[in-house]
Amino acid sequence: MELESLYQEVIMDHNKNPRCFHKLSEYTHTADGFNPLCGDKVQVYLLIKDNKIVDIGFTGVGCAISQASASMMCQIVKNYTIEEILELSKIFREGLTKDIPIDKDIGSLEALLSVKKFPMRVKCATLAWHTLENSLKGEKHG
Repeated sequence: MELESLYQEVIMDHNKNPRCFHKLSEYTHTADGFNPLCGDKVQVYLLIKDNKIVDIGFTGVGCAISQASASMMCQIVKNYTIEEILELSKIFREGLTKDIPIDKDIGSLEALLSVKKFPMRVKCATLAWHTLENSLKGEKHG
């Protein structure tokens, strides 16, 4: 099986069976994200204690790439510190937008790096990550 085919399977699995797809009943941080180019929407909910994400969830609608990216993100960042999350987000976004090698293991996110070949879809892959970063900037509303 080709690596690209495997990556497509990972993306489709996360789209069809998103992990952490729910609004948390208790959360400390939240943000909404919207991509006006394609209509993708995502809401991220975080429960942060002692500078670590102890729980995370997301809701939203969108293309397979945006939903898969949000699902993968949620699986990966749980139990990470805020600093670790911001660093991983930066590495992932640079991997999608710059011609630089990634020297850190980014796990299942590797499957999304093939999106780089389709510049119009990069925003789909990074929407949840931008929303996560925005949620870290403030406390929950409401």
